[in-house]
Amino acid sequence: MDNAKNAYKYYVLKVGDKVVYRGVTNDLDRREAEHRVRWPDGQIESMGDEPTMKQALSRMRNDAKFHEQPAAS
Repeated sequence: MDNAKNAYKYYVLKVGDKVVYRGVTNDLDRREAEHRVRWPDGQIESMGDEPTMKQALSRMRNDAKFHEQPAAS
């Protein structure tokens, strides 16, 4: 059995240094090709493998909350 097809990857799509999209997929190559329609210069950065969609989504939400904290003034 191909374990890669059973694992979900949380990823961010960046254009330059800016994160323009966060998502979860079990086929990173396919998802990157789909994103290239809207963001031809975008680059996907895999943030990890999770065994279930629920775990991958939880990781994505936790990371998004961490990165969206207001800057200290």
